[in-house]
Amino acid sequence: MSDLGTGVRLLGRGQRWVASHKRWYGFGLIPAALALTLYLAALVALGLYAGDLAAWATPFADDWQEAWRTPLRVTVGVLFFAGGLMLAVLTFTAVTLLIGDPFYEKLSETVEASEGGVPSGPEQPLWRELWRSLCDSLYVLMWALAFAVPLFVLGFVPFLGQTVVPALGLCVSAFFLTVELTSVAMQRRGVPVRERMRVLRGRKRLVLGFGVPLAAAFLVPFVAIFLMPGAVAGATLLVRELTPDQPSGPAPVPASPLGRFGPPTA
Repeated sequence: MSDLGTGVRLLGRGQRWVASHKRWYGFGLIPAALALTLYLAALVALGLYAGDLAAWATPFADDWQEAWRTPLRVTVGVLFFAGGLMLAVLTFTAVTLLIGDPFYEKLSETVEASEGGVPSGPEQPLWRELWRSLCDSLYVLMWALAFAVPLFVLGFVPFLGQTVVPALGLCVSAFFLTVELTSVAMQRRGVPVRERMRVLRGRKRLVLGFGVPLAAAFLVPFVAIFLMPGAVAGATLLVRELTPDQPSGPAPVPASPLGRFGPPTA
């Protein structure tokens, strides 16, 4: 059970790190706030047009009596919105990391530097890093959906859907959330996404100790914005735990969060 405790401690250390480096904390809030704004707009639009989508998806019910047509389309509209909400939960971290790739890369480098050195990763142009992050996120999303869709369907099974399925769903979300969060530090080490998932599967208790409290907290509206910088910092510490023999060196880290993306500040 020690790995479970270690995972929880690493998550707490990441949150404490950004709390003690307030400039970096504020810097790390920007991508999450942008991503949340986009998702809220998309979910509001989905809610407004759920009825139209339900009517489009059920043209066979046009000639039904209203007593039958209305409950069917309300159910379909609810399923559309629930599916959109599930997709938002699964993809929020990936989209936030994609938007904030330059932000979180510098944050993660600074965390590593404070712990004793930054691994010398391959130098790549920004567009290539973003493309790689997008491809990796789509691969992770494919696997996440492979688990999430059956669990979503099982959620309608009486008793099972109210007990076992939510617990399994939280664990699955925790695993893939951790996969996404560790991508920043893992990419710096040149670890491909398939190998990353294999490494994390080998330390499931560590991953669940880190990911379950975070995934549960992310279910609370707006909490993800405030926890994301610390989650990236904690995931960086988690990667250092998983790769203790990774060579590191005194790679320069900007004194300012802006680094090469803007003028340094005192």
